[in-house]
Parts: sequence; structure tokens; C-alpha cells
Amino acid sequence: MIYRLRHTTRYHYSEIVTLSENEACLMPREMAYQQVAWAQLSISPGESLRQSRQDAFGNHIALFAVDTPHTQLEVTLEAQVMTSPRATPPQAIISWERCRELLADRHQPGFREAQPFLENSAYIERRPLLAAWAEDCFPAGGDLVDCVERLNRRIHEEFRYDSEFSDLETTPSQVLQHRRGVCQDFSHLAIATLRSVGLAARYVSGYLETRPPPGQPRLMGADASHAWFSVLIPGWGWLDFDPTNGVRAGERHLLLGWGRDYEDVAPLKGVVTGGGRQRLEVEVDVVPAGEVTATGPTSTSPGDHPAAPMAG
Repeated sequence: MIYRLRHTTRYHYSEIVTLSENEACLMPREMAYQQVAWAQLSISPGESLRQSRQDAFGNHIALFAVDTPHTQLEVTLEAQVMTSPRATPPQAIISWERCRELLADRHQPGFREAQPFLENSAYIERRPLLAAWAEDCFPAGGDLVDCVERLNRRIHEEFRYDSEFSDLETTPSQVLQHRRGVCQDFSHLAIATLRSVGLAARYVSGYLETRPPPGQPRLMGADASHAWFSVLIPGWGWLDFDPTNGVRAGERHLLLGWGRDYEDVAPLKGVVTGGGRQRLEVEVDVVPAGEVTATGPTSTSPGDHPAAPMAG
């Protein structure tokens, strides 16, 4: 699939900002199943300084400062991305207990890669409560992939999508207690649960193509940022799951980056001098090349923007 991607973030300030310093994690990654034909980041008002770097996980980070007095900051990513089917691991590749043993062995070649995704992080805390909740998903001798599939489906089936429930401070334990949240919450819950049973899991940031009703044009701005998780299969690699929709990630999932949790791959973060109160708007479009679109609504939220459930 070939997609045109556009992600616009606008900050509106009640008072003049004299200096804004920011980090943007918005550039799609090159993968075996994802090629980036081109990508462009534009900033208004024009920035006085821009640099780029790769973080510890290989994500592309743009650093920029704006010292022109302003009451609105707009950051837009535009890109063309081609996705293809992802590799599938062999059946019964490894039991989840054997995987846990290998990940705990400091002498294993993959130990260094796995370590950041086994520990607690900013939004993830390993807890016996989470391991106990998922016990039915991890029977003795169970195949690792089958077990994670069960966990992924369980979150999809038992939890309610509720964009009003959570914010960035909501913990996986609270999501478990209330059985609701958004894609960020469901991904954090899955990651916290997997780490609680001794498995390596990472947070993935990206987009999901959403489809309009039959016969209706696609609405510009109606898509949203999305999140899912990956589990490490020793000797094979990382396998991605989307708990919001109860599926594995596929061609309709466009990947931006990954980290220990949302904190590592927040699309845009920074500090300002001045500004007073601020209001955030986000518009995201994921459009198959050549498809007709219409003007749609603008999202407003203080955090990440989850995708609507998949159609079909």
C-alpha cells in the first residue's frame, strides 16, 4: 500500500511566546516492510535553529527552536510511505517460559537489546496484580505467540474504548480496574503485563488507516495517531500487536518509532517562555495514494490521539 501522510500540530497561546524549544518524533522509520519515499517537516513561524539526531532506539528526532514572538506554533509532517506484508514467525517457535529464561540470561546475545524493555519506565510499572490478571493467557508450556495473541484479544474484548477516561497520568493498573481507555492505555497495559511476567515489550507509535463508510469520501483530518506494542521473540525479532483492534499490526499500520513507553516517542514536546494558557489541535490524514478526500473535523486534546477501531 502507498499512503500520503500528513500530521499537523497547532499550539494556540493566550499570551505571546518569546522562545519555544521543542523535540519532534514525527519522521517515519525505514523498515523491511515500510519504505519512506519522502518526508518533510515544516514549522511556522520559521525556526531559528534546527538539528536532528537519533535517540537510543534509533528514532529520528528533530530539535528546533523558535525565537520569533508568536501566539501560535504549527508543526506539520508530510510524507509518502509504502507498506508491505510483515514477516510471520513459525508456529510453536518458543514457549513463553523458555523465552523468559533466555531474556533473564545476561550471557545471551540479545540480552542488551531486551534489557530496556524488561524494566520499569516512566509510564510502566511491573506489578504482580497484572501478572495474576493475565495468568489464563499464559498456561504452562504455552507457545509465546499464542499467549500474546490471547492477551491482545482479551484487552480488545474486555475493555471499552473511551476517549474521555484517561490522560497521560493514567496508570495501567487504573486502566485494568476501570476496563476502559484509548490506544495508548491499552498498549501500556499490555506492555506492563508482559514485563510483569518477565517478557520484553516495547511501545510503538504510528498511524492506522481508517476507512469511511461505503460510498462516503474520506474526511481530511479524521484519522489520528495510533499506538500498539511489540514483543521480543529471541532469535527471531519483534512482533507487533494492536490491542485496540485485537489484531497483529499489518499493512495499514504506519510506524513512526518505538521506545519503552509513550514518553520516549511523544510526537512533540518542549518548553516555552511566556504563552499563558495553551490549546492544542491535531489533524492527521492517512490517505491511500490517489483516493478522494473531503474536509473533516479537527481533533483537540492534550495528549496522543488514538485511532478509531478498524473497519471490516
